[in-house]
Amino acid sequence: MAHATARSGYADLVERLNRYPQGAPPSDLLYKILGLLFSEKEAGLVARLPIKPFTAETAARAWKTSLTEARNVLDALSSRAILIDVAGRKKNYYVLPPPMAGFFEFSMMRLRGDVDQKLLAELYYQYITVEEDFIKALFVQGETQLGRVFVHEPVLTNENALHVLDYERASEVIKSASHRGVGLCYCRHKMAHAGKACAAPLDICMTFNTTAASLTNHGYARAVSVEEDLDLLRQAYENNLVQFGENVRKRVSFICNCCGCCCEAMIAARRFGHMRPVHTSNFLPEVGESCSGCGDCVAACPVEAMTLVSANDPAHVKKKKAKLDAAVCLGCAVCVRVCKTKSLRLRSRPERVITPLDSTHKAVLMAIERGKLQNLIFDNRALLSHRAMAAILGVILKLPPLKQAMASRQMKSRYLETLIGRLKI
Repeated sequence: MAHATARSGYADLVERLNRYPQGAPPSDLLYKILGLLFSEKEAGLVARLPIKPFTAETAARAWKTSLTEARNVLDALSSRAILIDVAGRKKNYYVLPPPMAGFFEFSMMRLRGDVDQKLLAELYYQYITVEEDFIKALFVQGETQLGRVFVHEPVLTNENALHVLDYERASEVIKSASHRGVGLCYCRHKMAHAGKACAAPLDICMTFNTTAASLTNHGYARAVSVEEDLDLLRQAYENNLVQFGENVRKRVSFICNCCGCCCEAMIAARRFGHMRPVHTSNFLPEVGESCSGCGDCVAACPVEAMTLVSANDPAHVKKKKAKLDAAVCLGCAVCVRVCKTKSLRLRSRPERVITPLDSTHKAVLMAIERGKLQNLIFDNRALLSHRAMAAILGVILKLPPLKQAMASRQMKSRYLETLIGRLKI
């Protein structure tokens, strides 16, 4: 399966990763990370795989090898949670997930001895938390983002509950999933190796549906029942963790239970909150007159959306009260839970937050907004003649903002459903 190339397999893999809407900016640190997860030969092979789900036959053609040999390589990569293997109606499919949420996280979802996880954690920390190029590319480009926040269900009033749809409830994601898996929290596991982890539960990272099926099959997550998963959700509530999940309505693949100190989505929301790096819930907390200014909500807020300001009470000049920065608030309602005086209540946002239908819908929207739609439409590494068409569409998507917005609106409406049908398995 050796093939001649003027570049290293790792350079080809970096180029391949950045064809997807959720890419990975080139960096010396990225190359070190990929060097721990892939051999150079594997990197070169993976670089030739499509973005869309593919079969072993597709890989064999791309690699110019036998079907048996291709399947062996694909199964080996799946066993290390680099690829996700999916059982289709007639045959198995494979997909290379993006780095986040994807094989970066999967590499830390269990304790393992085949890679140096301490070194890997240190590299992740430097690449994602310190360098910032990756986290900016992941969370602040475009309007459609990777993940969304689920509201803290125990604090919902009967009135609130009328405005919460099933897909907005973490509990309903758990109940409706075909498969459920739980693994180590990538973020806190990573921070533990850096000596910076908090005391929040570690074995609480939830995956669902085909992602859970693959990860549990290969031992990167453990299969759990609905009841155990709901118990873990209650544990997350008790620890004031935020439920951050895939930004789709159907077949959610993950829900992370996030702390403000370790978790990358929360860190991004703090650093770039006014750029909307995370899709919020459809609620905002409202501060009532009975606020005592105790500061519990300020301490609990994972994104520093709550602060204490003067209560402007002439009789008590030192009295404080809570103040919300609605522009950065996630609507998670953790603050409502910790308010001892019941001075916080939830109200609906003025405009409802729109959630993509499924992962394909989300990918197409993200690709349009990031100028990468051509990579999805002409996604076939074996048909290089398609590159000309991809280049033309690439030019359209690089037009001035006003013209690009017009093209984006056309793609999102008239052609989107057709594209989704073609992109699905």
